[in-house]
Amino acid sequence: MSDPRVGVVVVTMGNRPAEVEALLASVAKQDLPPQRIVIVGNGSPLPDFPGLPGEVTVLELEDNLGCPGGRNVGIAKLRAFGDIDVVVELDDDGLLVQTDVLSQVRRLFASDARLGIVGFRVADEHGETLPRHVPRPGGREPMRRGLVTGFLGGGHGFSMRMLDEIGDWPGEFFFTHEETDLAWRALDEGWKILYEPALLLQHPRTSPARHAVYYRFTARNRVWLARRRLPLPLIPVHLGIWTLITLLRTRSLGGLRAWAGGFLEGWRTPCGEQRPMRWRTVWRMIRLGRPPVI
Repeated sequence: MSDPRVGVVVVTMGNRPAEVEALLASVAKQDLPPQRIVIVGNGSPLPDFPGLPGEVTVLELEDNLGCPGGRNVGIAKLRAFGDIDVVVELDDDGLLVQTDVLSQVRRLFASDARLGIVGFRVADEHGETLPRHVPRPGGREPMRRGLVTGFLGGGHGFSMRMLDEIGDWPGEFFFTHEETDLAWRALDEGWKILYEPALLLQHPRTSPARHAVYYRFTARNRVWLARRRLPLPLIPVHLGIWTLITLLRTRSLGGLRAWAGGFLEGWRTPCGEQRPMRWRTVWRMIRLGRPPVI
C-alpha cells in the first residue's frame, strides 16, 4: 500500500473534557495531519472542536454503546467517506507524546500489505508500561518490537481492508475482551499483528476493576470469546486455566460473586457468531509465543 490515507477515531464518554482536549491537541501537532477525524460521543453531548487538521466529524449517540460499539460507529463513518485506508483509534484520556506517530503508522502499513493491526505501547506519565499492557505472556519486554497475537484497545491502527474482510468490533461485548476477539479473527484470516513500542500512547495508570461491571463482563465475555472462537477441545482448557488464575488473583469476595454470575451468563446467553479458529491458527499462535489457552 503506497501512502495510505489515515483517519482517526476517538470515542468519548463526555466526562473527561480536559483529557479529550489534550488528546486532540496532540493529534493536531502530528507531522502527518490525518485525512479525517471522527469524534464519537458515547451517550453524551459534545462541544465543537475547532483548530483540528483535516475533516472533522462529531457524532453524538443517544445511548452508550460501550467501547467497541462506539468505535464501530466511528469506523462506519470513515468507511462511508470511502477515502481512508488506515484508521487509528485512541482512548479519550490518552495522549500522543511524539509528533510522528501517524507518519510512522502510515509507513508501517505502506511497507506490508498483510499488516492488519499495529499496537501502540501504553505507558503512564512516568514512562512505565504495566505488564498487563504488554501483549506477551507475563508482560515481558515492553520495549521489544515484534509480531504478537493481541493488541491494546487504547491505541492502535487498523487496516480498513482487514476490517472489511474480518468484520468490526464485537459491539455486544460492550467492555473487555473485545480486542482478543478481533485479534483472533485477524490472525485466523492470515493478517499480522505488530507490537511497535516506538508508538507511544501516554495513559494515566488506572485499574480496569474501577468499572462496576468489570468482574461480570470480564467473565461473561471470556466465556463468549471461547465459545465463539476456539475449537471445541480447547474451550474447557482455556476456561479452566483462566478460572484458576482468577481464583488465585482476585481478593474481593464481591468481585468473585459478580464474576461467577458473569460466567454463568456467558453460558446461558447467545454468544453471537461461532466461527472457531483453524488449527493452523492455533499453531501459528503457539509459534508466536501465546497459544490460545493462556
